Order: sequence, then structure tokens, then C-alpha cells
Amino acid sequence: MRFFKNKYIRQRSGKKILVAMSGGVDSSVSALLLKEKGYEVVGATMCLGIKDNSNKLQCCGIQAIEDAKKVCRHLEIPHYVFDFSKSLEDKIINKFVSEYSNGRTPNPCVDCNRFLKFDILLNKAITMDFDYLATGHYAKIIKRSGNYYLSRPRDKVKDQTYFLYPIKKELLKFIKFPLGDLIKTKVREIAQKYGLQVANKPQSQDLCFAESDDFADIFRTRIKTIKQGPIINIDGKVLGRHKGICFYTIGQRKGLGISSSSPIYITEIDPVNNGIIVGGREALQSVGLVADNVNYYLNKIPRHTSAKIRYNHQAAKCVAVKNNGTINVNFYTAQEAITPGQSVVIYAGDIVVAGGEIKSTV
Repeated sequence: MRFFKNKYIRQRSGKKILVAMSGGVDSSVSALLLKEKGYEVVGATMCLGIKDNSNKLQCCGIQAIEDAKKVCRHLEIPHYVFDFSKSLEDKIINKFVSEYSNGRTPNPCVDCNRFLKFDILLNKAITMDFDYLATGHYAKIIKRSGNYYLSRPRDKVKDQTYFLYPIKKELLKFIKFPLGDLIKTKVREIAQKYGLQVANKPQSQDLCFAESDDFADIFRTRIKTIKQGPIINIDGKVLGRHKGICFYTIGQRKGLGISSSSPIYITEIDPVNNGIIVGGREALQSVGLVADNVNYYLNKIPRHTSAKIRYNHQAAKCVAVKNNGTINVNFYTAQEAITPGQSVVIYAGDIVVAGGEIKSTV
């Protein structure tokens, strides 16, 4: 007998909730938990027109849609499939290619949340008279004095607030993150307990729209002319030739085709002159950054903050200051390989203060 037909059923909340289901264990358990709490749950999977490749696991491929459908059938809830393939192309892939072509390194997972999940899908949910949109992200939404805030989850290892900072503050009241108080191992235990076939499904890869393990193929098929150019050291000496700036990123060491007595890294990409500048590891150090396209959760930035310059980066103590549409972030300790195009997310304790796209380094 399934869980929602026995003692686990809660008093009905009378609220309708659309759950974004990727076919993975996190979104599946999110739907299960909300069903248990008495919500009227409907699953929805975004079809992004992604071709399946047997060599890797994709979050939005055909198999993912089938897995989500099977979970919904098991939970006895409806399942919708929405075609977002054009939106993926227009909002995510085109920007991804354009940014790399201009020497920047974008984060498509941030943009997926910004444009697809918490813009297009959320608006669709509201239009369809759902009260909430839920996802399987590891994050929390907390309410204090009538205001809603984005906060880190219990599982700090799986914390995904870095990817969620673009969500507008006024939309938080329409969003649920059921896994905020759980750790990943517990989520898998719940899935196993209630017989979800995705209980042991591995984590999907991040770059879902790459059709091969070499995501540089995206540039080869979408950029008509890729120009080679010089690789220059910080003294202006030409050391070699690069294959096109779209294939490189700040901090990269491998694949430069340059022999050196000591390790050298890409320290800067110059799209104006189509050049790549390299240097020793010490040249990667920066004491601060400037970010634009900033989304604020707090009107006043606290004195004591920390910031992450990439997802797997340890948050570092900093001072953040608003400055005419941008935000200046100055670190107490120099940070390595701060990369234009990536995101910086600022925290006060567990609360997300603000986040934006890195424009330049200091």
C-alpha cells in the first residue's frame, strides 16, 4: 500500500503545487513529501529538446522525462511535460556561446534558474492557478517579520543557493524547497522506503545541453568563424597560439600547448585583441571584484559578509558596497582565479544578501 493511502497522509492543505521534476531522486522526494503534507501535487518536466547520449546522464533528456512520469504514476499524481526547447536555445545556449566568444565564462545553471524555472515555469504555474512552484533544490526560504529570504539549507555540502540567487525576492512566497531541512543521504533513504525507482539514481551532469563529453563541440557547431590568436605572457612576449578564445577560461593550465619550466595559467582573456595572457599562479590573485546584474535580498548590506565566487568555492570574508548599479566586493584575503561571467553570491551567515555576475577583478 502506498504511503499516501495509509497513516502517513496529512490533513489536506487545500493548496495546489506544481513540482518541477527532473527524473532525479531530489525532485521525486520533493513531490512525495508535499503529497504527504496534503498538497494537491502535480509534476511537471521541462522538455528541452536535448538528445540523449548513452555515455552520460542528462537531467532533461528523454530518459529523465520517462523517469519523472513513472514516479508520478507511482505517487498517483498528474504529470505534465512542457516544451521549453526554444527558451533553452534563446535564453541559455545563445548566451553561453556569446559569453565564451567574448572571453567570459557564464554559468548556465544560474541562467536556467533565472530564465526557465523561476521565470517561465513559475509564471506558467501561477497562470494555471497553482499556489506554489516547488523544486528539489537544497535551499531554504525563511519568513521573518513578513519578509521572505533565501537561506542556506541544512546540508551545507549540497547547498545550491549559489545557483538560485537570481530569484526575485517578491517571488519567494510562491516557491517551496521541501529538501531544505534534509541531508542527501536522508533523501535517498526516503526514496528507498517508499519504493521510488530513482532512489539510487546517480547525479546528472551539469551542462545538460552538451551532446558530447567535450562541450567545446557547442562552439564548433555554432560559431561560424573561430579565430586563432596569440598567447602572451605578462611581459608581452608571445609564447604560442591559441585555438580561439571561446575554448579557454581564467585559471586554465592544461591545453595551452606551451612548454615552461614552471606552471603557467591563463590570467586574462582579451577579446578586443583576441589574445590570451598567461602567468604564474601568483598572477591569478585578486583582492576584489565588481559585479553587475545584481539581485538584492537585503536593502542594506550588513557589515560582516562572505562571498562565493563559484559554486565549489569556500565563502570568503569580504566587504560589499553598492555602487551605481554595480556592487564592489573586497576580500580580506586575496582570491584565486576570479572569473568574469561567473557569479558572486554574498551571504550574511546563512542568509543570501545579494548576487550578481562578475564584471571585472580588482
